[in-house]
Amino acid sequence: MAGQDKAALISETRRRFETEYVPDKSDKYDSRDVERLQQDDNWIENYLIWRHDVVDDTLKMIDESFQWRKEYMVNDLSESALPKWLFENGALYLHGYDKEGYKLFWFRVKLHTKDPKLQFEKKKFVAFWLEHYARREHGKPLTVVFDMAETGLSHIDLDFIRFIINCFKVYYPNYLSKIVIFEMPWIMNAAFKIVKGWLGPDAISMLKFANKNEVQEYISAEYLPAYMGGIDTFKYSYPPLVDDDFQTPLCENGPITTEDETESKEEVEADSKEAGESSEEQILNVKKVCSVEQISKPDENDKTDSKTKNAKKALTIFKGPLLHISPAEELFFGSKEIGEKKCLIVLTNVTKNVVAFKVRTTAPDKYRVKPSNSSCEPGTSIDIVVSLHGGFAASLQDRFLIMAAEMDQASGAGIPELAQFWKEVPRNKVMEHRLRCHVVESSKPSTLTLKENSFNIPTKTNEDLHLQLTQLLQVNRRLQEQIDRCVWFQQLIVVLALFLVAIAAFCFFLLYTQRC
Repeated sequence: MAGQDKAALISETRRRFETEYVPDKSDKYDSRDVERLQQDDNWIENYLIWRHDVVDDTLKMIDESFQWRKEYMVNDLSESALPKWLFENGALYLHGYDKEGYKLFWFRVKLHTKDPKLQFEKKKFVAFWLEHYARREHGKPLTVVFDMAETGLSHIDLDFIRFIINCFKVYYPNYLSKIVIFEMPWIMNAAFKIVKGWLGPDAISMLKFANKNEVQEYISAEYLPAYMGGIDTFKYSYPPLVDDDFQTPLCENGPITTEDETESKEEVEADSKEAGESSEEQILNVKKVCSVEQISKPDENDKTDSKTKNAKKALTIFKGPLLHISPAEELFFGSKEIGEKKCLIVLTNVTKNVVAFKVRTTAPDKYRVKPSNSSCEPGTSIDIVVSLHGGFAASLQDRFLIMAAEMDQASGAGIPELAQFWKEVPRNKVMEHRLRCHVVESSKPSTLTLKENSFNIPTKTNEDLHLQLTQLLQVNRRLQEQIDRCVWFQQLIVVLALFLVAIAAFCFFLLYTQRC
């Protein structure tokens, strides 16, 4: 659907919900959800997509979803609001990614026990995880894994399974990529025929039944435990809350370990040279509110291949309260055949204070990041170069985390000061933004590499051009701001000149009338 048509549907949905539903049911909604609906176009768009852009059906879905959100107090769900044993049980958690790069939401059925007295708390626990993910990933789908190894009829809880399915059908629309059901016992075939009925015809194709020999069609061995035929050594434990294992990447001069609480003084001294390139920093109370502004890229010889489309998608800006980050969502790397191994992240400080930042990744051995721990002066931009190390190749499962916070004016900019700052800064004052990796596959043989072509003349790949284009866009933005200021001054001068001419004409008129 065209962008204008989609915007019109979003506007109509928002207007009709405010006029037809809110006045009569305001006591059944959380005011925070109503306020968010007025501001978040992506949220409305997800409901529209799930209801095939039929506004009447979308409104009913939003109504049901909002009433559920208030009943379960979704906006107030937190670790402290739920019983600790739910987290310690390990039946539900987020960990790893499937082959398409979607987050895995694990439900280990054998650890679930059916108990009507605890059912409501368990459902709130599901809502906690989904809301935790939704607020962090802003609409990116996830893959649900029903791990049914070593289960029997005593573990089956159809009411609980139906609740999980309804979460994706109604409460978190467009968030489901697929449901992978591992090692379902044959005795449960009848039960899952009922589940298929709950999913509806549109979602039936999302069900993927797999055994140990088939599950790697959907999830690589890297994120599968040994009993599923994988090599993942992850073992669930709590605390802390299971999350992406973001670690410090390699910088140009070696690993930076100053973010970790276990760092030694020798490591701090070894990295002081890297910190010499960084600026001063300060902290700010922030909300994780963002918008993504699309920046169109000129067409290249009227080609519409996948590389061009991906490049357009990459040229976006995440508008955070402290930093604007480009690209907004994905870092584009080439496959081994293409050989594109560098990406550029541009950070722009939009505050009046110095902002500290650091970059972490789920694959620290693969990447070199320069700088990975530094600061950005008010109103300025800084380029971060992310490059693949050695013979490693980028993966869809790789993630980067950018953390930023304002520092006190009295804080220094050295490595020891930065290390101390990150230990002391409150969590609610840190802005976080995640980037995922996208691998651009070769559509046809190419004789060009990053180093040189067959004539030994340096060449530029799509990624190099993207880096330069991103820099040019930043320069263009600054020039546009200067031009806007110049135009404003010109208009002011014109107004003043006209005012002076009017005064002069009035004076001449007075002189003329006095002589007459």
